[in-house]
Amino acid sequence: MLLRPRRAHRRPPPPSAPRLRAALPRLLQGAFCVSGARAPCGGRGFPIRCLNDRGARAAAPCIKSLPKKTVSRLLAWRSGGALASLAAGRSRAAPRLRHRLGQPRRASRRYRPRQLRPNMAAATAPGPKAPPGESGGPAASSLSMERIQSLTDLADLEAAYSRLCEEEKVVQEELDALLEQQSTIENKMVALHRMGPNLQLIEGDAQQLAGMITFTCNLAENVSSKVRQLDLAKNRLYQAIQRADDILDLKFCMDGVQTALRNEDYEQAAAHIHRYLSLDKSVIELSRQGKEGGIIDANLKLLQEAEQRLKTIVTEKFDTAMKQGDLPQVERFFKIFPLLGLHEEGLSKFSEYLCKQVANKAEENLQLVMGTDMSDRRAAVIFADTLTLLFEGIARIVETHQPIVETYYGPGRLYTLIKHLQVECDRQVEKVVDKFIKERDYHRQFQQVQNSMMRSSSAEKIEPRELDPILTEVTLMNARSELYLRFIKRRILADFEVGDAMASEEVKQEHQKYLDKLLNNCLLSCTMQELIGYYITMEEYFMRETVNKAVAMDSYEKGQLTSSMVDDVFYIVKKCIGRALSSSSIDCLCAMINHSTTELESDFREVLYNKLKQGFPATTFQDIQRGVTSAVNIMHSSLQQGKFDTKGIESTDEAKQSFLSDCSKLLSQGFGGEQAQAKIESCLSDMAAVSNKFRDLLQEGLNELNSTAIKPQVKPWINLFLSVSHNIEEEEFSDYEANDPWVQQFIVNLEQQMTEFKAGLSPVIYDTLTGLMTSLIAIELEKVLLKSTFSRLGGLQFDKELRSLIAYLTTVTTWTIRDKFARLSQMATILNLERVTEILDYWGPNSGPLTWRLTPAEVRQVLALRIDFRSEDIKRLRL
Repeated sequence: MLLRPRRAHRRPPPPSAPRLRAALPRLLQGAFCVSGARAPCGGRGFPIRCLNDRGARAAAPCIKSLPKKTVSRLLAWRSGGALASLAAGRSRAAPRLRHRLGQPRRASRRYRPRQLRPNMAAATAPGPKAPPGESGGPAASSLSMERIQSLTDLADLEAAYSRLCEEEKVVQEELDALLEQQSTIENKMVALHRMGPNLQLIEGDAQQLAGMITFTCNLAENVSSKVRQLDLAKNRLYQAIQRADDILDLKFCMDGVQTALRNEDYEQAAAHIHRYLSLDKSVIELSRQGKEGGIIDANLKLLQEAEQRLKTIVTEKFDTAMKQGDLPQVERFFKIFPLLGLHEEGLSKFSEYLCKQVANKAEENLQLVMGTDMSDRRAAVIFADTLTLLFEGIARIVETHQPIVETYYGPGRLYTLIKHLQVECDRQVEKVVDKFIKERDYHRQFQQVQNSMMRSSSAEKIEPRELDPILTEVTLMNARSELYLRFIKRRILADFEVGDAMASEEVKQEHQKYLDKLLNNCLLSCTMQELIGYYITMEEYFMRETVNKAVAMDSYEKGQLTSSMVDDVFYIVKKCIGRALSSSSIDCLCAMINHSTTELESDFREVLYNKLKQGFPATTFQDIQRGVTSAVNIMHSSLQQGKFDTKGIESTDEAKQSFLSDCSKLLSQGFGGEQAQAKIESCLSDMAAVSNKFRDLLQEGLNELNSTAIKPQVKPWINLFLSVSHNIEEEEFSDYEANDPWVQQFIVNLEQQMTEFKAGLSPVIYDTLTGLMTSLIAIELEKVLLKSTFSRLGGLQFDKELRSLIAYLTTVTTWTIRDKFARLSQMATILNLERVTEILDYWGPNSGPLTWRLTPAEVRQVLALRIDFRSEDIKRLRL
């Protein structure tokens, strides 16, 4: 709560209001002083201190009129600092004094902040004023009493008075600001008073809760310490029980293994040894340090001797069963090895047994191959079949024994078995491939191919037909090898995934490296890569020589749109790419696509171009068009045999996607991945570009045909337009309507010419040629139009002729031709105008949806063709 301000010491009551009101201004201006000199105008003889200056003389009459008692009181007030307090507005008597002086009295405040009375004599000189609200309390006067008392000049007194008035105003503002906050402070104080009881309750509850928490904490600490003690005792009890159980198990294993060995029950003996090996070595060591240490040492020695004896027996029995080929006994002792901790030795011995089986079976198959009659239906792929049997046998062994390995040896051990099998597989593959190279004379033929490709003469060239069966067999061998390697990869990955479920990332990466090394560095992969390398060169030679032979044997049958070489060439290219795709080798496929692209782009395109230079027979254009279409369809039907399904020249993207879908069968098997997909797409993009080059060649030939064969005939027909007058009247217009002078004969001539081309051209080429001819007609007709003159009816006649021509050309082609005749149609519109200014109804903002193809100069030029339009009117047009 706020403290009441401390009362000052008792002072005499202030003088009466009427007298004080008259004397106070003089007093506040410093009329009184404390110099100690008695004024000569003392009046009624009472002691008054004043200065002998104008201020004192001016105040003397007023002071004389005051009673002696009033002046004494004023002096007492002044000497005590009451007037200074009154001037600053800090005296408690200020309200009463103001009331007596007639000034409005402030509203009384119940609570006022406690403040210290400033020591007016503390400051000896005026100091800087503090801003309101910054000093933390009411601002003290900057003039001390000594300073005021030392003033003798009226101007200084007035300045001091002005300063005091300013300070009073500042203090008044501070007081007002503080008083404005009184209600807020009182409300807060009331709220604090109301919160007092609640705070006491909260304090009590908090103390009670703290006590409960302390009690609970102590209780929990006591209980947990007992639980820890109980857990410690329990663990020690378990350890004691485990120690006892281990000692009993040790004795039981020692007795059991002796009995099992006597009964030749090797599985049971191995189980006892496995139990012994699984015991905690530290527990056994502690047991040896006890009272029964001697007995335990004896048992351990007997178990170790039994373990070595059992290992020897199992190894000998396994070797005997393996020599005898007794599969049940081999599998029986194979299951015992992991119980004795001999995982690697067991897998190694079992793999040795399986490898002998694989070698024996492969040798039998190879002997059958050597005795096969060459007239047999499978004789051409007999070595591929031999490899297939080898791979199928190994795959069957893996599928059969994988459950045994996973059950008895645990996950992650199949890799060891397959690694040993792969070594034997490499040996057998090497034998088969060596026989293939020898029997098929593979290396000699490859050498001949290389020599033939380097020499241009055909004296010692190998016949491409001799290479065809060999190339097919090589791709089949590689396809079977890739299929086998993908099978092995899936099996090992599945086995690793089970074992690596809780393994670290480093272990997984290490296993992946083992797998990649096995698949990529095995002799099988290296051998197949070498064969495929030879195959690519031989396949390129086969394709090039066969294409050259197809071109040399080119023939044209009556009624056919294309010659024989086109279908033959693209059939050969399709066959080579399809055979490369069947090899399941991404690198082989990409290499053959690139070779095919080069063959089509360079050699075959050059053949077609040379034929174009010799002339422009219809069959040449059909050959080029067939080349365009077949280059597209080579991708679409790469895996199919027989004729092409022509799709048209705009189907490149569709054919590319179709070919990719065929390749996706290979990619979906997990071979190659995204990198292989990107390589194939890049190669196919290059092949798709061949179609564009054939299309460009076709367009070039058609342009030449249009300019050398069609234009010389069409241009004279169009020039006949100049011989027909279009400066006609009504009678001539009617005659033209009955007997057309030009356009009907022009249409008949065009139809005869186009009929000859249509019989020998495919629809696609015919439409393209018609489009070129249409453009030619539009250009030539525009030239002759600008050389003619027209009347109003002549312009109408030309409009009819143009419409008839457009209608005919629309029926002979599937392409839109109105765009080609847009300029002529606009010229016809201009020639049909009745007056010159009518063009403004169709020009500029009035054109509506019409897009003018004519410039303003051309519009004026066409208007000038009308003989009835004045040149002055045409020049005045603002277009």
